[in-house]
Amino acid sequence: MIRVCVVDDQTLVRQGIRSLLGLADGVEVVAEAGDGRSAVAAIREHAPDVVLLDLRMPGRDGIGTLEDLRELGIDVPVLVLTTFDDDELVLGALRAGARGYLLKDVTLEQLVGAVRTLAGGGTLIRPAITERLLRTVREGEAPAPVGENVSAPVERLTGREVEVLRLLAGGYSNREIADVLFLAEGTVKNHVSAVLLKLGTRDRTKAVLRALHHGLLD
Repeated sequence: MIRVCVVDDQTLVRQGIRSLLGLADGVEVVAEAGDGRSAVAAIREHAPDVVLLDLRMPGRDGIGTLEDLRELGIDVPVLVLTTFDDDELVLGALRAGARGYLLKDVTLEQLVGAVRTLAGGGTLIRPAITERLLRTVREGEAPAPVGENVSAPVERLTGREVEVLRLLAGGYSNREIADVLFLAEGTVKNHVSAVLLKLGTRDRTKAVLRALHHGLLD
């Protein structure tokens, strides 16, 4: 069972998400919060597997909440779920440690799929978002992963590792990468581990951001 915490300042939205996820097998909403500070307390108390986080909230907003979780050393996968398709918000959330970003107009199937992806250790960066990141890099304002020295040199990736990295940037799970590249899933896991090691991070999203800084996806 995947345990989920829903963070949104609108009660009706929280209730709606809870009801929708209640229709999915293997997913359970164990906590709710209406603002960032309550969210941190709920996450510490209930230890969810995935957090669904709105960005625009009174008091402590979503990005501030992500920063608080990082400072407290709470490493929980956070999926941003918002109505705002804004480049700066996307970049800000990814910088602060979000592992996925979806708009609230997604279907139940897409939402459940995203929850399962994050619970399984994956990330969800849609190709359109990756294109925005690439465009930002080309314009000379690459998004920096928080708390990391992006200028530090990285070890050279093999051709296969670059292929895997590109698919990671597209939000593919290990199984999907295996299907695309005609590899065993265990082999893909080894490639992903090698990519993270060479990029100096344990987080897939930060690995993609660091790769963008070094021009590995351009």
